[in-house]
Amino acid sequence: MPRDALRSVLAAGVLAILMSGCATEGGVKPPPSARTGSGSVKEVGSERTEAARVNTELGQKYMAQGKLELALEKLTRALENDPRYVDAHTVIAVLYETINDQTLAEEHYRRATQLKPKSGSEANNYGAYLCKVGRYDEAATYFERAVTDPFYQTPVVALTNAGTCAIKGGKFDAAERDLKLALDRGPDNAEALFQMATVLYRKDDFFRARAFIQRYESLGQPSPESLMLGRNIELRLGNADAATDYTRRLRQNFPESEQARSLDAPSSS
Repeated sequence: MPRDALRSVLAAGVLAILMSGCATEGGVKPPPSARTGSGSVKEVGSERTEAARVNTELGQKYMAQGKLELALEKLTRALENDPRYVDAHTVIAVLYETINDQTLAEEHYRRATQLKPKSGSEANNYGAYLCKVGRYDEAATYFERAVTDPFYQTPVVALTNAGTCAIKGGKFDAAERDLKLALDRGPDNAEALFQMATVLYRKDDFFRARAFIQRYESLGQPSPESLMLGRNIELRLGNADAATDYTRRLRQNFPESEQARSLDAPSSS
C-alpha cells in the first residue's frame, strides 16, 4: 500500500470504498410521493436519475473488467440522463484519469464538489487528484473541507491523504500534524503509520521513525517500501545488524522490486 499512496487511496478507493456509495449517496430513490403521478415532472426526473444510476453502475463494472470504451459510453449516457448525478461525475473522472485525459478528469472531480460542496467524499477525491498533479496547496484545502464534513464516514482517509500530500510538498510539520490526527482516530491505520515513519525519517527523527515503522510491521503488511525505510532508519541509527536483516527480507520477499534492485546502486540509503 505505501507505494504511490495517494493514488492507491484514490483509484482503488473510488472503485472500492469511495464508490461504494454509488447505489446510495447519489442514487437514493425518491419517496413514493415524488414517484406518483403519471407524466409528472418529479416522475420524469426520478426516472432519469434512476437511469443515470444504472448506467453509472454499468460503467463502473466495465471499468473493473478493463472494458474502458464501453465504460465511457455508459458513463457518458449516465450524465446525459442526469447531468447532476454526482457518482457519474466521480466515476467518469477516474476513467479519464486512467486514460490520461487530465483535463476532463479534473473537470469532473471539480464538478462533483460543486454539486455536493459539503460532502467529504467528493472533497477528498478532488484533493487526492490535485495532489497527484502537484497542486499541493489547493489539495490541502479540499482535504480540510473533507474532514469538516460531520457525516463523512472515513475522515482518517482524508487526514492520511493530507499528511501524505504535505510530505510530497515538503511541508513536514503539517504532514506530521495531519498524520497524528489520522492516527488519533485510527491507531492501526497502516498507511498513516507508514507515512508517519516516512515524515519522521525525513525530519531526521530516527528513533521515533523506528517506533512507527515497527508499529506498521506489527500489522503484518510488509512492503518493499516499508522494508527499505526500516533498513534506512536502522542505518541512520548505526544498527548494522538490523539493517542487514531488513536487506535480507527485502531481497528474499521482493527480489524484483525497485527497492531490491536499488541495493546494488552506489547510494541506497
